[in-house]
Amino acid sequence: MSDSERRAVGGWLIALWVLVLLMVMIGGVTRLTGSGLSIVEWKPVSGILPPLSEQAWQDTFNAYQSSPQFHHQNSWMALEDFKRIFFWEYLHRLFGRLIGLAFFVPWLVFVMRGTLKGAWVWRTFGLMVLGGLQGALGWFMVMSGLVNEPRVSHYRLAAHLLLGIGVGQAILWQALEVASPRLASNVLPRAQRWLALGLLPLLALQITYGAFMGGLRAGWVAATFPDMNGHYAPGYFFTSGSIWQNLFDNPLSIHYLHRVIGFVVLAYAGATWWALRKQGGDVRFASHAFLAAIFGQIALGAMTVMLGVPVPVAVAHQGGAYIVTAAAVVLCHLALGARAGSARAQTTDVDGGPSDDPTLDPHSPRTARLLP
Repeated sequence: MSDSERRAVGGWLIALWVLVLLMVMIGGVTRLTGSGLSIVEWKPVSGILPPLSEQAWQDTFNAYQSSPQFHHQNSWMALEDFKRIFFWEYLHRLFGRLIGLAFFVPWLVFVMRGTLKGAWVWRTFGLMVLGGLQGALGWFMVMSGLVNEPRVSHYRLAAHLLLGIGVGQAILWQALEVASPRLASNVLPRAQRWLALGLLPLLALQITYGAFMGGLRAGWVAATFPDMNGHYAPGYFFTSGSIWQNLFDNPLSIHYLHRVIGFVVLAYAGATWWALRKQGGDVRFASHAFLAAIFGQIALGAMTVMLGVPVPVAVAHQGGAYIVTAAAVVLCHLALGARAGSARAQTTDVDGGPSDDPTLDPHSPRTARLLP
């Protein structure tokens, strides 16, 4: 893959990463405005177009009037009120289709031109499949709120959010592979490598509880920080119900756990930063950036609950989870051996063939100085 092809593929992947970030934030607006259950049918093709006539709008509104959300929460709505919540769910679904188009068309062009070949065809195709599964999972989530209660399952919401963020970070990883293939000569010591990799499951756990917060509306149970209604000790939050209920279904304990895990992530990030502080170049910068992102995310979380979960701040907090995870992915990519600083000693191109950069000859004196 030539340098120009590498830039084209990398730019395409980064653009997709940004689109997924916007999708995550639009999803946050959809949830916070109570719009997610406004479209009660899944029409992957015909649903691209909104209602285009008054009769079509009335038919769509009539379908919504049969839903639990209308009966239990929004029976006061007239057609004009319904249009406001319809907008966000429609935009969310339309944006997902646009991402699919932005993925498939360039991918097809790159494959037909031979820019993507071999393993890269299947890596990128796998990302596209995951994106399609994310759309199906979104409808599976919505279905849970169309049966009895006007509330989606917080378990399905967590799965939907995790997969959405995961797809975005998988795209980022491949973009990093295009721009900066990993090198065994730059791998960190094993302890530091595992320390960096440990960030990802910890963040996944925290994002899961963040989704539980959203699904159970737990952000409203306490509007103080760092205490929760004047309490710190866990006994106040785990006083009733089974262990399962307290860990997964009780809004008060879910909120408490989300905060506790957040501080655990902060402590772990601080330990990772300390361990990597003497590393040079990109690794040190990435550890600084990740720690700064964690502080920013905690500040957004505190503002969200203290201000009564305002939509702009809460959406920024959800987008912040995506940014923090991206910072961790970059750090992990470097920890596993991406070229750091000025070290550019790559001997193979991203498609598995020899590099087209003559300065990267493994037998050259310059490269020899970089190899162990």
